[in-house]
Formats: sequence, structure tokens, C-alpha cells
Amino acid sequence: MGLVKATIILRNPKEDEIKEMEVEALVDSGALHLCIPEKVAIQLNLKELYKRDVTTADGKEYLCPYVGPIEVKFENRGCFTGAIILGDEILLGAVPMEDMDVLISPAQRKLIVNPKSPNIASSIVKGFKK
Repeated sequence: MGLVKATIILRNPKEDEIKEMEVEALVDSGALHLCIPEKVAIQLNLKELYKRDVTTADGKEYLCPYVGPIEVKFENRGCFTGAIILGDEILLGAVPMEDMDVLISPAQRKLIVNPKSPNIASSIVKGFKK
């Protein structure tokens, strides 16, 4: 399919005085998390919450800072998540994609809002009683 990139907005929801950032992200449904370079974490003044043991696609392991919270926006969707500080580009993984109810369109080679729920994100949850 080739590389898929998308324009997203990143924001620190705890610090309103810091401007949100419009960035280009590599979209990868095979990755789980949002990954950001250290310079993005510094610009958004994100605080380290934990360390995460991360295995990359080439099998190498790294101990990386996990920061947050961070707000991610794409078109009419948004979510709050954490981010792993790793690499030199932004990577949007499956967890924030699922949370925002967005999909990779193989035919268009781009990130799209789920056509089954174009106006508001939908989720599947365990049933509950009213």
C-alpha cells in the first residue's frame, strides 16, 4: 500500500497558553501508540509519566519516556492519549486511531473518518443496563 501520512493537530490539554501544533504524521495501524520526537514533547511541555519498554519493527528494544496527556485531532475527531518519545517523526498508531474512529483507506492511501459514522465517532463497548 505504501506510506500513509496525515495532517493532525497535537495539543497539551493541561496548558492552554501553549499553542497547538499542526503536524504531519506517519499513520501505522501496525503500531499501537502515538510516538513523537523529543522536540515535540518539549514544545508542548509534556511531562514524563512513566517509562515504557518498546520493541521496534526491527526487533530492537528501547526504554522510552511515556508522556501526556496529549490531545490528538483529525478532521472532526479528537482523543486524549499518551505518547512515547521515540524517533524523529510523528507516528499515529492504532490506539488513538480507534479512539477517534478513523481508518486507513487502502484505495485512497490516506487516513479517513469512518464512513459508517461520518458525523460523530462511534465505539463498541460492553452492554450496560439503563
